[in-house]
Amino acid sequence: MLCLSIAFISLLSGCSSAVAGLARPSKTTTTSDKVIKVGILHSLSGTMANSEIPVEQAELLAIKQINANGGVLGKQVVPVIEDGASDNATFAEKADQLLNQYHVATVFGCWTSASRKAVLPIFEHNNGLLWYPVQYEGMESSPNIMYMGAAPNQQIVPAVNFMTQHFGKKVFLVGSDYVFPRTANAIIDQQAKQLHMTVVGEKYVPMGSTDFSTIITQIKKANPDYIVNTLNGGSNDAFFKQLHEAGIAANTTPTISASVAEQEVKGIGNTYMAGQYTSWNYYQSQNNPENKAFIKAFRAANGANSVTDDPIEAGYNAVHLWAKAVKKAGTTKVAAVRQAAKGLSYAAPEGKVTIDGDNQHLYKTVRIGKVASNGVINTVWQSPQPVKPDPYLKGYAWAGMLNQGQ
Repeated sequence: MLCLSIAFISLLSGCSSAVAGLARPSKTTTTSDKVIKVGILHSLSGTMANSEIPVEQAELLAIKQINANGGVLGKQVVPVIEDGASDNATFAEKADQLLNQYHVATVFGCWTSASRKAVLPIFEHNNGLLWYPVQYEGMESSPNIMYMGAAPNQQIVPAVNFMTQHFGKKVFLVGSDYVFPRTANAIIDQQAKQLHMTVVGEKYVPMGSTDFSTIITQIKKANPDYIVNTLNGGSNDAFFKQLHEAGIAANTTPTISASVAEQEVKGIGNTYMAGQYTSWNYYQSQNNPENKAFIKAFRAANGANSVTDDPIEAGYNAVHLWAKAVKKAGTTKVAAVRQAAKGLSYAAPEGKVTIDGDNQHLYKTVRIGKVASNGVINTVWQSPQPVKPDPYLKGYAWAGMLNQGQ
């Protein structure tokens, strides 16, 4: 696989060996007759690195597979890698470099909604196209972003419905202090009224926070039936370990998480995660031929102990969907690719996904998972069919205050 690197990337990125000995192109060079350059922009350092590095690895795997099958439009796909460094300003700077210095055809990247919001005006101003791999809070639909993760009606809303039905109507909300958790919890606040629930606590901490003693004291006092967790990055490790140490057990006060998947479970440890719940569209435990092939290829590229999860799979899907759209369009030009992507389907490891031409989100199956004692996340409920994305929650009367003017 051809690979270009603007900055030094560690072995964890899965790209270093391919970089060795490869000359950099001129920063003014555009896509040539032989290659198509694409950007990869993730946090390869900082608090989000543990989550984002495997997404980058999955995107590189998909590029390798595409190149092995002849590339796109007869050209090899060359990844140009940048490190967002878990910093929104850095994400914006690197996005600008990828579009205006390296002139990439498209970019795969970001994780947090804050990083996506930071780069969005750059993609819109320069008519670039970002393929975003992670579930998010909705209330957005940019023509310059393809949304590969869940909209709120494909994750947050069904998660609350499930937990309320099975555990009770008192919920405590914990999140990192940025746009996704705050918007997700604003959605839950409105949904709670419709379900006659009570939000008994709503607390936020800065990204990377590791001290949850005060919040855990508040959780004990509030005595919720369950907790909704929208923490991101390394904070999850500290939160679940401190919950465990405080005696707040999954079998009495379970937590459902929106940003904890197999990669995070592996890092936190089975002792602290067993019995907890998650809401995603994909789990490594899914039993279908596409997923088996994906896991086999990912482990072959990144080690036998590697795990796959929802954002990892979504990053992989993004590259394959982009390639399908480019082939259909016959060009890498953004307007043509966007048009070709409308209604495009792909047999993904999670099952069939389809790009909604109205909002550039995916039809996706919703899955609630429970962490087993061995760290495997097993599906305990799923939607009977892929759910149409509704980023502004226009299909919910109770969400009217959230989507006014949309």
